[in-house]
Amino acid sequence: MKRYLTLDGGTTNTRLRLVENGEIVDTIRIPKGARANMEEPKSLDFAVRDAISEMLARHVITECDILRILASGMVTSEFGLCALPHAIAPVGVRELHESMHEVNLSHISAIPFVFIRGVRLSGDALGSADMMRGEETELVGISDGVPNTLYVLPGSHSKLVLTDEMGRISSFCTMLTGEMIYALATSTILKDAVDLSLSSFDEEKLLDGYRYAKAHGLNEALFKVRILKNLFGECPVGCYSFFLGAVLSDEISAILSSPATRIVIGGRSQIRNATKVLLEGAGCEKEMVLLDEDAVENSTSRGMITIYEYTR
Repeated sequence: MKRYLTLDGGTTNTRLRLVENGEIVDTIRIPKGARANMEEPKSLDFAVRDAISEMLARHVITECDILRILASGMVTSEFGLCALPHAIAPVGVRELHESMHEVNLSHISAIPFVFIRGVRLSGDALGSADMMRGEETELVGISDGVPNTLYVLPGSHSKLVLTDEMGRISSFCTMLTGEMIYALATSTILKDAVDLSLSSFDEEKLLDGYRYAKAHGLNEALFKVRILKNLFGECPVGCYSFFLGAVLSDEISAILSSPATRIVIGGRSQIRNATKVLLEGAGCEKEMVLLDEDAVENSTSRGMITIYEYTR
């Protein structure tokens, strides 16, 4: 039995998974991320320690039964478990494998940790500089090896990642889409007009929001969500859809301007499907591939194992 624990660390949450012979059999979601260590040093460390103990107890296994704890994401930041500098693009599986860092963190577990570095661009100008921690393993987990593909990875910090002719990460850009959606819908006057609990959207209203933002700018389009609700009596789904189309407008423009002829779209199903509708509505003629739930949910763990087990 080949067993790993994988640790996918974010800013506010961390996921610990048990993987047996390539299959994810259990997940523990830890409500702490790198921000926790920023506010209270070692608090993330102790939360991870407790989660590992819980996982082993659940499955009646010991630390000796686990080959390695594979870790990526914000756990490699200055406020994570092991601070590591980024690898510099272009980066593929080989480069990520060769830059792995193995270390013992005995205050957390006797199982050796293997940390996978994030990736940054080498540009020294603001427009050509960017960085990621975690999305590189997500991409490896979903990549089908087709070169010159644009991977759309929605999230708190959405990434548009372009691969080169060798399938390596060659360039990317980051947008604050997920955090912007949450902040606008919970901390502004739009709070009573945008319901983030909705699980569906209206395609026409989605496109209306996108087109309005393109014609008049995002700032004006956002206030129109309140106008739709208060003056036009628009239903919650319509308001949410217009809002989502407006917020996604910059991402859609960036995807359309990409030199890639093929697009692979991940992320939550709602954002994934909305992105596809908006691209089609904008006349996109690029080949589009939508990932399924299993591919999205398990991509980071699968990517970490692929990187760790890489052989030339």
